[in-house]
Amino acid sequence: MSEDQTMSAEEFQNQYFADESQGLDDEMTYDLETGLLGKDDEFDNLRAELAEACEQLVSIRDFIRFAVTQLRNYDVVVAQGTTDEFAEASAIVLHTLSLDWAANDQILDCRLTTSEKQQVLGLLEERIAERKPLSYLINLSYFCDLPFYVDERVLIPRSPIAELIRQQFHPYFDVNELAKPLGMSMNNQAAAFFDHGLEIKQLAQPERILDLCTGSGCIAIALATRFVDALVDAVDIDKGALEVAMVNVDHHDLGHQVNVIESDLFAKIPAEHQYELIVTNPPYVDAAIMADLPPEFLYEPEHALAAGQDGLDLVHRILFEAPDYLSPEGLLVCEVGDSEWALKQAYPEIQFDWLKFAHGGHGIFAITYDELMTHRQLFAAYVQLLDGNQ
Repeated sequence: MSEDQTMSAEEFQNQYFADESQGLDDEMTYDLETGLLGKDDEFDNLRAELAEACEQLVSIRDFIRFAVTQLRNYDVVVAQGTTDEFAEASAIVLHTLSLDWAANDQILDCRLTTSEKQQVLGLLEERIAERKPLSYLINLSYFCDLPFYVDERVLIPRSPIAELIRQQFHPYFDVNELAKPLGMSMNNQAAAFFDHGLEIKQLAQPERILDLCTGSGCIAIALATRFVDALVDAVDIDKGALEVAMVNVDHHDLGHQVNVIESDLFAKIPAEHQYELIVTNPPYVDAAIMADLPPEFLYEPEHALAAGQDGLDLVHRILFEAPDYLSPEGLLVCEVGDSEWALKQAYPEIQFDWLKFAHGGHGIFAITYDELMTHRQLFAAYVQLLDGNQ
């Protein structure tokens, strides 16, 4: 987490969700004899280890180290918001103590009280035993250095698109002081913009932006904070997701800039809306992967993940319909994840611009209005095929 993330998860929840939070009960503590979940042979060893930790461990650093070990020992899948067990363990401990997740190293040797130990171990046990993602347990996730409320109505934010937003999609658009370079210059002293592989255009910053399949609203809100003069439309078909998005828009005080729209892709977007930038992270998980998801992912809404046999049901429609809403010099950025291979097989004639990322990630391409128009008949053929199969 960045150094400017000063609001704790507890403050975030207390301010906006004191009466309706679905996260960990503030009064929940670890019982040394039975644990949170009652007696269960499967977790006898875990409870014994937690009881020992409560008696012998002392500092914040101790509990972070212990949590890392337990997450690994019990094969907990850490892949929603972070892929680093150390980051997950730190969040479990620091969140419980109402500390910033990027706490100064000097505080890590501070001692915990008995009640604090119980609360930390209670959250850790629930994370291990239920396999419920941490962000759902605490109703908090970070994206692009910003805090977001999340629950089981939306996916947990984790898109590499955050890197593009931080750099204001350099060098396709001109950048200003809000852009955050992600690379280093040749002398490793001055910060430099990372080369994601975007076409060099340096166009004026977008005046209207569309976040298609917005979910929690994290991408739309992050876009609004980096392009402060742009109007951002956040679109989703799911009413529950839009309720979460509205909470986050209100929390970040961006109601004047971010417009939430209920729509099946472009269906209810006014035809006169022309966007210089369309960003979309639609459902793209194929049937084979859906059938083999780890337990953590089963907490996420299935309709926000699954997208047909090859994961591209929505992507085909987006590619076909986008030119009607994209300005002539506009850019579409779309995430397809592991369905990248399927997209290449579907359109072997098209050389998609697959982007590179400084901090990991793949399966995101950029395509211009001209390229979309050039290949529109190919996209139309796939949409007709999908319609025929329904």
